[in-house]
Amino acid sequence: MKPVPRVGFVSLGCPKATVDSEHILTRLRSEGYEISGDYDDADLVVVNTCGFIDAAVEESLDAIGEALNENGKVIVTGCLGAKDDLILAAHPQVLEITGPHATEQVMQAVHRHLPKPHDPFIDLVPPQGIRLTPQHYAYLKISEGCNHRCTFCIIPSMRGDLVSRPIHEVMREAEKLVDAGVKELLVISQDTSAYGVDTRYRTGFWGGRPLKTRLYDLCNALGELGVWVRLHYVYPYPSVDDVIPLMAEGKVLPYLDVPFQHASPRILKAMKRPASSENNLERIRRWREICPDLTIRSTFITGFPGETDEDFEMLLQFLEEAQLDRVGAFAYSPVEGAAANELPGAVPDDVREARRIQLMEFQEDISTQRLERFIGREMTVLVDEVDDEGALARSPADAPDIDGLVMIPRGDGLEAGDLVRVRITDCDVHDLYAEPVDEVRH
Repeated sequence: MKPVPRVGFVSLGCPKATVDSEHILTRLRSEGYEISGDYDDADLVVVNTCGFIDAAVEESLDAIGEALNENGKVIVTGCLGAKDDLILAAHPQVLEITGPHATEQVMQAVHRHLPKPHDPFIDLVPPQGIRLTPQHYAYLKISEGCNHRCTFCIIPSMRGDLVSRPIHEVMREAEKLVDAGVKELLVISQDTSAYGVDTRYRTGFWGGRPLKTRLYDLCNALGELGVWVRLHYVYPYPSVDDVIPLMAEGKVLPYLDVPFQHASPRILKAMKRPASSENNLERIRRWREICPDLTIRSTFITGFPGETDEDFEMLLQFLEEAQLDRVGAFAYSPVEGAAANELPGAVPDDVREARRIQLMEFQEDISTQRLERFIGREMTVLVDEVDDEGALARSPADAPDIDGLVMIPRGDGLEAGDLVRVRITDCDVHDLYAEPVDEVRH
């Protein structure tokens, strides 16, 4: 009997790349390939790369090199695949290279170098597909690409302009995930708030009723599935204002991931940021009036070309007034092909990093104070992991991998994926501490 062909897989990069990996893995399994967990046992290896910043490029090239050394037969896909000359210069022996969200091209490459098994059975793949996340949460990608041209970003040149997925496809995928036991859907795209703009909010159908391809209708429908729904990568536009009442009603988690990136109008203009002219402080105030428990996380860039001491002070003042819950900061890093590389006023590396450290230290007190308001309150949390020391869970204010945790010292009877009612007893800069007060929902 001919052995079943086996494919190794390395997945790097952001959640959007993770979804691409899941789609490829699902196709591989549906066609009868087996997925190998090590290089030695694989007939070839697919490496899904990231190419956003220099560190990610280096990590991707290293991963390709390791796969070549350990296995020898490598197909490369993902964002770095858009720079095939860079990959070939470092690793000319790779079999083939494709760009991002290229499941069909990857499968064609696999077929060329490792013919698919004869007569695969469709039931090799569960309805929800193959996923890389734990069973109790999943990323739900609603669009590809981006219409913005931020000067520090090259993603549109890699992934193209915005292409929204039909709303009935998104809802069908969400239903399959929930039926498979997923307790939290994390809605992702390059610009979630722009969902449907490219289709002029075309009407689709789900469950026999019409639904417009737009953020409000999507969130309203997802809120009917009975699971947590978390929004990532939104911009402060009116389309987001419309969703805040759904958060206040409990249909969507009161959580927004809004990458403001800066607060100085001059720097935002140089960045060509969407919504750069919006009054973000006023918008945040209105959001919290409607939904007082709203958690806002954001990211910022320090040392962008032309950033002065006054610009940086303006950013710190914004943080003081905005009272954001979660903040990440990155020292500006030139990306090959980005328009920002041509801007005047380059900031020295040590100044960029010093400002990043200062910003994070400045934000620590704000983040701690925002967490302190939960002490003594009860809330429902989602358990991620249980060990001998207790359970690690997340509150509605915590996205996986990027935010804090809820520590539950007594984890008896708890399992990953449980929703449990707890009382918050303490906090530190990033995490909450809690004790169970109610029955567990398995």
